[in-house]
Amino acid sequence: MTARCLFLTHPEVVVDPSTPVTRWSLSDVGRARAHTFARVLVGQGWELIVSSEEQKAVETAEILGEALGLPVANDPELGENDRSATGFLPPEEFERTADRFFARPDEAVRGWETAASAQRRIVAAVRRVSAAAPGRRIVFVGHGAVGGLLLGDLTDLPISRELDQPRQGSWFAFDPTTWSTNDSWRALPEG
Repeated sequence: MTARCLFLTHPEVVVDPSTPVTRWSLSDVGRARAHTFARVLVGQGWELIVSSEEQKAVETAEILGEALGLPVANDPELGENDRSATGFLPPEEFERTADRFFARPDEAVRGWETAASAQRRIVAAVRRVSAAAPGRRIVFVGHGAVGGLLLGDLTDLPISRELDQPRQGSWFAFDPTTWSTNDSWRALPEG
């Protein structure tokens, strides 16, 4: 079986400004989409699920793990770019800040982790996990911004918002052995 991995982002969440973003849970729509995608993955030979430690990613990974009969490992290095300096931002302000995050990859925009640093972290984590499980088919569950940074590294493209996920709950496949992909983001099916 060819070594192949998926990078999957958590689907829709319950936005609660009074709760730290890392503790947000999946919404009913997000759960339904995760369950639908989990059924798609059944029988495809997936062997390992590794998730960010953020609640929404863990919940997504657990839904997949239950459907696939696999335990979920958690890795803090798969977390989203660190935005704790600002915490919750209203949607329009968040989008403007995220645009700057991608446009200025070496700058800590509003105190956020830099895009360049987040890219080094996510790439190192995915490479480390893949190297520790050579030839195994792995599903990584994470977040959109770092997923876009990973996709940029896999395709040898510069950091750009154009590589960000099109919506919450998206995925792409890649080969960890050749460190490449011919894939692009695809949305999880509707629940």
